[in-house]
Amino acid sequence: MRTHGWAGSAPATDDEAVARILTAASKAIDERGADFSIADVARTLGVTRQTVYRYFPSTDALLVAAAVHAASDFLDRLAAHLQGITDPVEAVTEAIATALEWLPKDKHIGLLIAPGRADAHTEQVTSDVAVDFARAVLRRFDVDWASLGFTDDDLDELAEHLLRIIQSFVIDPGRPPRTGEALRAYLRRWVGSAVITAAASPLD
Repeated sequence: MRTHGWAGSAPATDDEAVARILTAASKAIDERGADFSIADVARTLGVTRQTVYRYFPSTDALLVAAAVHAASDFLDRLAAHLQGITDPVEAVTEAIATALEWLPKDKHIGLLIAPGRADAHTEQVTSDVAVDFARAVLRRFDVDWASLGFTDDDLDELAEHLLRIIQSFVIDPGRPPRTGEALRAYLRRWVGSAVITAAASPLD
């Protein structure tokens, strides 16, 4: 760990350095949106750009990391919104629809799906980190997955499937895009049917 810079207060570990960089990146996104740069973050921290590059190889890499960092709060809000929904079809339908409605309005996570950025970043939606988040949200539903025959492996696959569906809507919302109850009816019919099938035919 290098000890110079950092406005006179060097982090004790690399983990602390990353946390400080992500906090500074979050502040820069609040102020400048997608136009923030490594230089903005370095200036806030009192370090050189090379120091930031030591942890994040590019502005886009830092943008993705900052979005994932912000995802925890986003998913906490989503879980709270779904509280009390015990039917698996309704829970999955509302989770996808609400995520699609909230994502474009989220100043941090929304940057990943802004025009011109989807192609570069949507692969992050099925990264290990993203699947971990989705898995955690599924387990926080008020749905008794075990009584429906879902195993841990089933939930892992369902988490990945939900992320892939969200990704497809982000890339192409449809012509015209479905919103509100029309979106929910579509998801209920086509995604919900898959959930019911999975419950009836669990993995071996």
